[in-house]
Amino acid sequence: MKELQDRYIRFDWAIKRLFRQKANFGVLEGFLTVFLGEQIHIVEMLESEGNQQAEDDKFNRVDIKALNSKGEIILIEIQNTRELYYLERILYGVAKTITEHIHLGEAYYKVKKVYSISILYFDIGRGSDYLYHGQNRFMGVHTHDELRVNVKEHNAIVTRLPADIFPEYILIRVNEFNKVAVTPLEEWMCYLKDGIIRPDTTAPGLSEALEKLKYYSMSPAERHAYDEHLNAIMIQNDVLDSAKLEGRIEGRIEGRIEGRAEGMAEGLAKGKAEGIVEGMAKGKAEGKTEGLLETARRMLADGLSVEMVSRYTGLSEEEINR
Repeated sequence: MKELQDRYIRFDWAIKRLFRQKANFGVLEGFLTVFLGEQIHIVEMLESEGNQQAEDDKFNRVDIKALNSKGEIILIEIQNTRELYYLERILYGVAKTITEHIHLGEAYYKVKKVYSISILYFDIGRGSDYLYHGQNRFMGVHTHDELRVNVKEHNAIVTRLPADIFPEYILIRVNEFNKVAVTPLEEWMCYLKDGIIRPDTTAPGLSEALEKLKYYSMSPAERHAYDEHLNAIMIQNDVLDSAKLEGRIEGRIEGRIEGRAEGMAEGLAKGKAEGIVEGMAKGKAEGKTEGLLETARRMLADGLSVEMVSRYTGLSEEEINR
């Protein structure tokens, strides 16, 4: 029975089906607390066009838009398959979120800070870490200090860092994680990658997940839908892997054919060039010899000796006599 109890549903399924319920906010709050490095409390879930639950969105992003107790918006996306313009898309998603939550004519101070968290199950690029964080900061080119901006807040002028306003982006590269889980962050990475949660975990959110995310606590219908979801992801990944392999094979074949064609063309061109050069050289040599022989004939006709003709033309006496 222990084997059944130790199986937990994937985070992408849970985030889509379970975490929108207030009773399950604890798991999500623990996840955010660990990855953002500060205590996070979810106030409510916000509607987003990405929160689709149709069968045909299996491979699209699965995201949550939540509002925390500080009035900040948190976007969470899970991407199972490769997307070439992923950075451009999350930038667009953040910008769209900002504009969705400020109405025309409202003061700019009502712009909400946004955290964009991407859980990636594909290789987005080169890098040795499994967790990356990016944010807009304005640094002095010569002084290297960080700019602090004066803003009006509650009828007073206060100084704030751009980091208090500009969005933050966190990229979690799940497949790059290969450590033994010791810290809460590593325990969460272990769950995201392999679906494993330690029975004695004290990581924020995972202790709640021990009960909330058990596979066998779902109804038979929910388990069937979840199994179909996993099967769809496996098929999609297999299709992508097959396409990559076929692309490599086709590339090798095309490379060989092109290489042979280029080699033949290069050989023909080289042969023609060598033939032209050789012909020119041979023609010049034959022309020069014939000219010397004609000169030798004239010198002999004028009565010069064979020895004298040989000295001035460079021809051998045998050539002259012949």
